[in-house]
Amino acid sequence: MSKKRISKNAVAEIGVERISKLTELSKEALADDRPDLAVRYVSLARAIGRKTRTKMPEGFRYCKKCLMPLVPGVNCTVRLTAGKVVTTCQNCGGLKRKPYTKERKK
Repeated sequence: MSKKRISKNAVAEIGVERISKLTELSKEALADDRPDLAVRYVSLARAIGRKTRTKMPEGFRYCKKCLMPLVPGVNCTVRLTAGKVVTTCQNCGGLKRKPYTKERKK
């Protein structure tokens, strides 16, 4: 017998569901003071995203160096400098810069 094939759209939908669940679990683990578990959930979510070619949920931020979920005021600082939003991870010191000049130009 041949193996049943799953369409790419169905695989992507399953991937999105699992990634969103893992990101929620990582935030909960961070709130419960389990950073090792939070990092594991983020790494699993990234692996699923690579396999299914889907993106992380909108608004979920994590450090690309240490894979720690970033929650402002808890484990990261957010500053506005020279047209950029600079997010600094307090765990490893990694920086994430995102420009916001598009919104200011009119």
